[in-house]
Amino acid sequence: MPYDVYNREEALEVVKKNPQSFLAIDRAETQFGPDMDMYADEVYDKAREMMWQQIEEGSFVQDETPCFYVYRQVMNGRSQTGIVACASIDDYLNKIIKKHENTRSDKEIDRIRHVDTCNAQSGPIFLAYRAEDTLRRIIEEVVSEKPVYDFVADDGIAHVVWVIRDEDRICAMEKAFAGLDSIYIADGHHRCASAVKVGLKRREANPDYTGEEEYNYFLSVLFPDEELRIMDYNRVVKDLNGLTEEEFMQKVSEKFAVKEIGCEPYIPAVKGTFGMYLGECWYELTAKDEILSEDAVDGLDVSILQNHLLKPVLGIEDPKTDKRIDFIGGIRGLKELERRVSLDMKVAFSMYPTSIEELFAVADDHRLMPPKSTWFEPKLRSGLFLHGLE
Repeated sequence: MPYDVYNREEALEVVKKNPQSFLAIDRAETQFGPDMDMYADEVYDKAREMMWQQIEEGSFVQDETPCFYVYRQVMNGRSQTGIVACASIDDYLNKIIKKHENTRSDKEIDRIRHVDTCNAQSGPIFLAYRAEDTLRRIIEEVVSEKPVYDFVADDGIAHVVWVIRDEDRICAMEKAFAGLDSIYIADGHHRCASAVKVGLKRREANPDYTGEEEYNYFLSVLFPDEELRIMDYNRVVKDLNGLTEEEFMQKVSEKFAVKEIGCEPYIPAVKGTFGMYLGECWYELTAKDEILSEDAVDGLDVSILQNHLLKPVLGIEDPKTDKRIDFIGGIRGLKELERRVSLDMKVAFSMYPTSIEELFAVADDHRLMPPKSTWFEPKLRSGLFLHGLE
């Protein structure tokens, strides 16, 4: 799994159960006691030592010629199939590779140091593109052949890999990718920004660089939009901002049509509708026409909820920093919202998922989505592919 889905205690538990897990390298603080600063130089040095020891022992094998890989993940009977390749940091700097969210400097610094010290990238960036006929055809041909890897991980997600070594296919794929106007970061903004900054750092140290050095590229898996599914990213809030339930419901009804559902969790079926769980009861909220928008950002359901309920009614000014709000990925299910309300929260909201088309529209406008707008599942597996920087 990606390194950042675990807190320190969870990462330690995973590595204890499976010392060979790549998480031991991605989160090398697991090799030290609890008092060790997880950002100490020794932690990154240990990550490098462990990674290159595994490479020397043959756990990772370098292909002799440049190739593409086709990578399929299967979760709960649904698959997504992408192409493993290296993307150019110049395409990121020139906004051909587009982002839709900001990054935090502290998370960037951690991955910059990890990549730079290890001299390799181990966590691929999750990229998306508008489906293209040549790439679709080649992928269909390749997946009919025998894979080189095919396994089911402990979490039940299957991982299947094919290698593309045929020169004609490689040339056709390179031409197809060169013809794409835009590629989008779906997930992994921090890893992407960190990889770019490592490349720029090395360019600065090597003024005679040609642009072909490996540090000018970053490890990616590129998925066509038709393969991807964005899940809901739900919200829970600790209190009603000093309001009684009756006062709160009155304020909500000013901008939303409210319908009582009952005890059955409410899953929004269309854009502009929301589920709300309060007082052991589910409600359907439907945004009134006056608060709908055609704007790429303001028209997002996450924006409508934030701008017309969370902020003005519940006082959540900045969802990135406000400790009264928490976010729960749709993979956890709506029962998790009920559990949190019974435990430490007061009200929960279930969301209709942001679409991949909405993500593309925001990125094409060179704008940013509100925090926690998209939840992609399954996540890309770290350590299955490595990209050395030399």
